[in-house]
Amino acid sequence: MAPKVLGIDEAGRGSVLGPLVVGGFLVERSRLEELRTLGVRDSKLLSRAQREDLFDRLKDLGERIAIEIPPNEIDSAVARRQLNVLEARVFARLLRMTDAREIFVDACDPRQERFGRRVKSMARTSARVVSRHHADRDLPVVSAASIVAKVCRDRAMDRLRTQFDSDCGSGYASDAKTQEFVASHLAVETERVAWLRYSWSTVERLKPRPPLRTLDHEWQ
Repeated sequence: MAPKVLGIDEAGRGSVLGPLVVGGFLVERSRLEELRTLGVRDSKLLSRAQREDLFDRLKDLGERIAIEIPPNEIDSAVARRQLNVLEARVFARLLRMTDAREIFVDACDPRQERFGRRVKSMARTSARVVSRHHADRDLPVVSAASIVAKVCRDRAMDRLRTQFDSDCGSGYASDAKTQEFVASHLAVETERVAWLRYSWSTVERLKPRPPLRTLDHEWQ
C-alpha cells in the first residue's frame, strides 16, 4: 500500500456564529507535487469561487474529510480555557479516521511542538506528526486541508442563512452585518440557540441592557 500523508487545518475558530470546522486532506506521498500543480494555497488567499473549484478538483487527487464542532462544545471548552485542547482532540479524531503515516497540522497553540505532541498523544498513533505555525501557507497538503475546512464552513453558514432567511454576514464578530444580526436576535430572544457562541465577549456586549431607573422613579 502506498504511504499516505495527511494535512489538517481549521476554519471558523474566531467566529461568533456557526461551527468551527476541522478539515483534512489525505493523499499518497507520491502525489504531493500534484497539489502544487493544482494551485492549492492557503484558503484565506483564495476567493470563494476559487476555493469551490479546488475543493471539487481535490476529490480526484485524494480524500477530503471534515468534522464540525458545534457552538455548545466550543462554549464548554472556552469556559474551561481549553479551546486549544478541544481543537487538538478533534484533529486527533480526524487523524484516526485515516491510515496516514505522516501528518502535518497547522498549530493553534503558541508552542507549535506542544500542539503536535498533544495531537499525537490523543490520537494514540505511532505515525509522525509535524505541527507548524503557518502550515496552511507553507505546506500544500495543509493548504488543501484549509480549503476543505473553509468550503465546509462556508456551506454551514449558507445553511444558517437559509434557516434565518436573512444575511447574517460572515459570522465573525468584526463583521458589522453579523453584529447587527446578533444584536437583533438577542433583543427578542432569551432562549439559547444552537448556532450562537455565548462564550464570546461579543454576545455579552450586544445583549440589550435594562433601562436605568432614576432616583425620582425610586421615590414615587
